[in-house]
Amino acid sequence: MSKLTGKSAVVAAGAKNLGGLISTTLAQQGVNVAVHYNSDATAPEAERTVAAVEAAGAKAIMFQGDLTKPATVTALFNAAAGAFDGVDIAINTVGKVLRKPILETTEAEYDSMFDINAKAAYFFLQEAGRRLNDGGSITTIVTALLAAYTDGYSTYGGSKSPVEHFVRAASKEFGVRGINVNNVAPGPMDTPFFYPQETPERVEFHKSQAMGNRLTKIEDIAPLVVFLAGDGHWINGQTIFANGGYTTR
Repeated sequence: MSKLTGKSAVVAAGAKNLGGLISTTLAQQGVNVAVHYNSDATAPEAERTVAAVEAAGAKAIMFQGDLTKPATVTALFNAAAGAFDGVDIAINTVGKVLRKPILETTEAEYDSMFDINAKAAYFFLQEAGRRLNDGGSITTIVTALLAAYTDGYSTYGGSKSPVEHFVRAASKEFGVRGINVNNVAPGPMDTPFFYPQETPERVEFHKSQAMGNRLTKIEDIAPLVVFLAGDGHWINGQTIFANGGYTTR
């Protein structure tokens, strides 16, 4: 049996891509999972992920909602705690990517990026700190661009960077209850979110900067996130760059 067997998790944006793999990887460790998703278009993938969690022998629920609204974050944790009699693990994979020059970025784009990448992350951390059982674990997905010197990603890297400071404070505040709080910073990931932002030539450049001349895969990241909730629980207050050397710090 895994040391995580019988625990319960909330996975924000847990229906597909990295979040979906984290949900099913947790289930394979015996963790019950609340699978959050945002848009109606993602509902079929959320259903498939819930089915995969249940097929692994764990319990699962689906929850739809916009996590830029703190009341929705509260409702998500309420649903998970009600279904599983408590929550032990909270993982936030919510994010939005935009590559655009500063001179072309609109106020609406700026607001949307910071709402999704910073505000939602803050109130997810806050609610997790309120609701997790003692000895729990919180992980937020950020980006390896936090250590990059590059153009175009001012609002993406900029809206993820506050999460480092949120996590430092949360790890101090929640650590007295044995809750570890960390970030994981993947390199550019081989998912549908990445390619619309880049030209084919830039994709090849990103690949060339990492070990093995490839992008980060979701399979590189999900085991690390699960590790932090279990055997890696002593790690606390950190941003872990997992990107094949794409950036270092």
